Formats: sequence, structure tokens, C-alpha cells
Amino acid sequence: MSSAPDSTLPTATPEAVIGTEPAPEDTRIDHSAHPRRWWLLAVVALAQLMVVLDGTIVNIALPQAQTALGMTDGDRTWVVTIYALAFGSLLLLGGRIADYWGRKRSFIVGMIGFAVASAIGGFAMTTEQLLLARGLQGAFAALLAPAALAILTITFPTGRDRIKAFAVYGAIGGGGAAVGLVLGGVLTEYASWSWCLLVNVPIAMIAVIGGLVFINESRATGNTRYDMPGAILVVGGLASVVFGFSRAEEGWDRLDTIGFLALGVVLLAAFVWVESRVANPMLPLRVILNPVRGGAFLVAAVLGAALLGGLLFLTFYLQIVLKFTPLTAGLAILPMTATITISAILLSRVLPRVGVRLPMTVGPIFAAAGLFWLSFVTVDGIYAVNVLPGLILLGLGLALVFVPLQNVALSGISNRDAGVASAAVAAMQQIGGSIGSALFTAIYTAAIAAYVVTNPASGNLQLESLVSGYSSAFIWAACTVLIGAPISFFMIRVTRAQLLSTPTAAPHAG
Repeated sequence: MSSAPDSTLPTATPEAVIGTEPAPEDTRIDHSAHPRRWWLLAVVALAQLMVVLDGTIVNIALPQAQTALGMTDGDRTWVVTIYALAFGSLLLLGGRIADYWGRKRSFIVGMIGFAVASAIGGFAMTTEQLLLARGLQGAFAALLAPAALAILTITFPTGRDRIKAFAVYGAIGGGGAAVGLVLGGVLTEYASWSWCLLVNVPIAMIAVIGGLVFINESRATGNTRYDMPGAILVVGGLASVVFGFSRAEEGWDRLDTIGFLALGVVLLAAFVWVESRVANPMLPLRVILNPVRGGAFLVAAVLGAALLGGLLFLTFYLQIVLKFTPLTAGLAILPMTATITISAILLSRVLPRVGVRLPMTVGPIFAAAGLFWLSFVTVDGIYAVNVLPGLILLGLGLALVFVPLQNVALSGISNRDAGVASAAVAAMQQIGGSIGSALFTAIYTAAIAAYVVTNPASGNLQLESLVSGYSSAFIWAACTVLIGAPISFFMIRVTRAQLLSTPTAAPHAG
């Protein structure tokens, strides 16, 4: 497969490629000359790492927390669900608040709020306190995450520096979950489950100080009145979809599963209708309806689904079948993180020459190959044979997609819409993760049941049935991520010249 088609497309401005006309009263802010932009990148990367870590690090701590607080299995599930519910449903609103209220201010408030919520959870004495903390974490993460990415977007508008910056951001997005497994294993094994939440406090303190020092304030100007009907509809719609998929893990034919998914679709359809008619929409449809950007959003969704399916069931296999401790299991996944990091560094150097279409087409193929490799796990499997090659392939594939993905998804976005566009990317990954979690869990459960029926006389039925479930989940995760290849090939059409071009700047009015 060649990148030649990219270089033959007509030259155009980034806005022409992505199909985004400047928003009314758009203010373009030239932050590209920010004298300390690489320090700013370190601050934003730290914030991204904290948000990404929080998912897997808490999952590792849950069994110990359940025992300490006397939680039921249902309560334990809600510790994960309530975070995803708050985060996923409030993302677009958080992105628009960042645009109108100020990205730096939103970043600082989001970071402080996340730290306070983490402290409440770390010192929780009851299940209710822990659930409250997790909900607050999700809400403040919904403000923090789009503000951080929007700051990165306007600080590195285009060019080689932007590619390097998003390579760092993408590497953290792809490998941070594995780091969370390691850190969670260390803290749970040698300290307590509480520290899996309390560790966020010192990280947030460093990021807040860095943000105050290095980040310049920026915000949209002109009409900044909030689209309240749109806000209500999108929060309700996203919450219903995320909750519906969380209930689907217990059965797709459940009344609450069907009801909430149907309600979510209706509310989101109404949201799109409202956005097409209001004067100052929460999510301008120009942000999501262009084929190039729409393709990037779709790739983000399938990648989120496959990544969740891959890591979730791999940790089960390592700990339940291969008898790894939580810490050893986390360390066992580090080769994927190392592959992502090294590949991201190398790719950031060659991306200006090869363009984005080639790596985003090839990346899902490598990631799918890694997941297919993992599908051959066995009860008596050997890590170096059954797991390690798959992790390396998966890490390579994720790096090839994650590094250019943010560039494509946010190219041509006016500074006015930077926050809400960043939130849209995160929302697609969150929804993809919710779909993947529900879908692959259902496949895993069905595969176990089928194996038990067809192999009743097996000598090691319990472990063999579990491995059959993991294998099926890996296969379907591979098929899911593979969908990203044709999407990228047919929809991601950005030339190398357009990747490096610089938009016209206007004075800072914020």
C-alpha cells in the first residue's frame, strides 16, 4: 500500500481539506510562538496520563476495595459504571464550557476537582462515598480532558511541532492504560487500594502549578451563549447510551438495556435536529459531518472498543489462567507500552514524508494481527510465545493510528470550536469503549456457555471454558479494529503539504 495518492491530491488549506468553514466571529490565536510550549506539552501530557491511568488503576484496586468496604458485586460494577456515565455524558458540555469560559481556567478547575474527588475516594469509609467520588472524578475529567486537548491544538496549530506534540499525546493515550495496570499492581500489593486514587493528588498538584505557569488563557469570542436545549439533549442522550451498554453486559434482551439504548438514540437524534437549527449550537455540525473528520471519529470509536476488549480479557488471562499477580500482569503488558512509545517517536519523524493515510490504514491491520495472535491462548500457554508477540503487534498498530489520529480529527478546527471538537474525539472513544465492553463481554459469556455444553467431560473444564471465552473476545476485538483500515483508506485524505501547512493567525482577543 502506498502513500502516493496523498501527494497527488490538490493543494488546499487545512480548512478546505477538512471542509470546515471558519465559524462566525472566529478568533484564530497564534500560540505557535509560545516560548515554553514544550513545557506546556509536558503539563498537558501529565493531565492526559492521569485521566488514562484512572481507568485501569482503579480496576486493579477494586477486589481489595470491595473487601474493605463490604461492597456487593453490583456496587463494585457501579464503581466503574458511574465514572464512565459521568465522563461520557458530560464530555461535549465540558468541551463547550472550556471554549466559552476559558481553556486554562477549565484545565485548572478540572484538575483541582479531579484531585479533590480522588482524595474523597481514597479516604472513603463507605461504598456511597466511593461512588460519589467516582462520579465527581468523571464529571471533572469531562471538563479537564477536552480543555487539555484544546490547549494542545491551539498551541501547536500545524506543522512538524504539532506532529511531535500529538505523537506524545497519542502514545500516552495508547500506552497509559498499561502503565495504570503496573502502578495499580504496585500500589495494591505494597500499599493499599486507597493509594490507587490518592496517587492522583500529587500528580494533579504538579500539573496545576505547571498549568498556571506555562498555559496562556484562550477562549472563544463573539456569541458565547450556551445552547441549553442542545446541552440537555446531548447529556441525556450520551448518558442513556453509555448506561444502556453497561447494562447490556448482563443481557441484551433486558428491558432496561433496550429502553436506555432506544432513549439514547432518540435524544441524540433530537440533538442533531436542534443543532442544525439553532444560531449558536453546542456542537456545530460542521465539526463532525465532514468525511475526513468523520472518518477519524469512526476510527477513534473502533479503536476504543478494541483496546478495551484487548486489555480487559488479557489481564483476566494473565491472572486467572497463567496465575500472574496483579503486579506481574501489569509488568507483562509493558512491552506493548514500550512498542507504542518507540513507534510514536519514529513515526513522528517520518509522518511529514508519508502522510497520515498510510499509517492509519496499516495500523488497524497490525493491531488486528496482534489481537488475532492473542486469540490462540491456551490453558498451558507460555507468555513469551502466546502473549508477547501479540502485544508487540498490537502496540505497533495502536501507535500507527493514535499518533496521526488527533492531527486528522482536529485539523482545520477553528480555535472557537477547539474544546468541543476535542470533546467529540474523546466522546467517540468513550462510546466505543462502552460498546466494546458490552459486546465482547456478551461474546465471552456465550463462548463459555457453548464450550461447557460441547465439552462436558473435559478434565479442566473451568479454565478451558474461560480460555475459550477470552479467545472469542480477542477474535471479535480484532475484527472490530480491522474495520478502521477501510475507513482510513477511503475517508482519510489529507496531503503531506496540508499536514504541514500553517493557518492564518489573527490577534488574540481573549
